[in-house]
Amino acid sequence: MSILVNKNSKILVQGFTGTEGTFHATQMIEYGTNVVGGVTPGKGGTSHLDKPVFNTVADCVKTTAADTSIIFVPPAFAADAIMEAAEAGIKLVVCITEGIPVQDMVKVKNYLQGKSTRLVGPNCPGVITAGECKVGIMPGFVFIPGRIGIVSKSGTLTYEAADQVAKAGLGISTAVGIGGDPIIGTTTKEAVELFMNDPETDAIVMIGEIGGGMEAEAARWIKETGNKKPVVGFIAGQTAPPGRRMGHAGAIVGGADDTAAAKMKIMTECGIHVVSSPADIGKKMAEVIKK
Repeated sequence: MSILVNKNSKILVQGFTGTEGTFHATQMIEYGTNVVGGVTPGKGGTSHLDKPVFNTVADCVKTTAADTSIIFVPPAFAADAIMEAAEAGIKLVVCITEGIPVQDMVKVKNYLQGKSTRLVGPNCPGVITAGECKVGIMPGFVFIPGRIGIVSKSGTLTYEAADQVAKAGLGISTAVGIGGDPIIGTTTKEAVELFMNDPETDAIVMIGEIGGGMEAEAARWIKETGNKKPVVGFIAGQTAPPGRRMGHAGAIVGGADDTAAAKMKIMTECGIHVVSSPADIGKKMAEVIKK
């Protein structure tokens, strides 16, 4: 089962017929993901990639019983797409779009309050349950099925961590790329909590970066709840200068606690096995699993 998605998830693609939607939906289908249809306003009633196209998410849900949406919609329209999916009763929304205005995401965050919809992203690689379901843009072949969960702010480091875990003779249950924007849906702590409660995940890789306080929040939660499963952690941006945004919109050191060193210290104090290089993630995970 793992977390968030599995072979039984019914996926719809918003922005289905666009260039990005077409390319990545094709990859998802080839991976074995149960894509049931897509949404492109004005093209309802047609088909694309041998799947039905609908004008609205509500129409798609009514016909296909879709429960998960992945969004490949331009930044100016992405917030509306997220809210449309939530209004239609979609349980999990994965927003790949980057460059969404912060003010738009403030509206989305407020709109989702009290609703049963979980948002992953935006500006993220998505979610993959290895060997079952890919709802994202990650290279599926990297993710070997196993019992290690990954939560990461960085897309490329998600793939690197999965590769390192595989080379260590282990595999992935689910990997969640939460995104690196200032305002996102699912936080590091929330993803870690899902993994801690998942009987098919034995250990967790937690990858963060400079900026914000999500890693410290997750680390303190892990300590307070007794650290039921081993966690290997890495923080990107160890050489980043204060005050300069590095890559992601949220990756900026705004205070003393936002630096990589400060986060690594907090994580270590909370019982997380912190590595200083992503090249050491797999080796460290193999060590802690054997203990």
